[in-house]
Amino acid sequence: MRPRGRPKKYRIIKQDPRISQFSPRGRPGRPDEVNLGMDEFEAVRLADNQGLSQKEAAKSMRVSQQTFSRILGRARQTIADALIKGKIIKIQGGSYVISSRQQTQPNSREIPPKELRNNQTL
Repeated sequence: MRPRGRPKKYRIIKQDPRISQFSPRGRPGRPDEVNLGMDEFEAVRLADNQGLSQKEAAKSMRVSQQTFSRILGRARQTIADALIKGKIIKIQGGSYVISSRQQTQPNSREIPPKELRNNQTL
């Protein structure tokens, strides 16, 4: 059975995270885990770490500003949940393409070839 609805577009990620997991210290036993998607990681990196506006960050990821805002909100909620409840944060997954190229034309949209799957490099 095929998935319903519109297929998800690839998100443009500029770099892989240096660390793929954060674990709380001082918590006995095996803490629960939450997943932070690569697009969510990139949104937090662009908006909170680099200080870009949502409009600039959305352009960098080649998504609309509204989509960027939803991704960022979901990422912040996931991070807050993990910090407050002492959960492990795993950074992985999502529909993304790693690209170090800068967008040359303001309205151009580059569509990845069909051969590229999640987490491939352009």
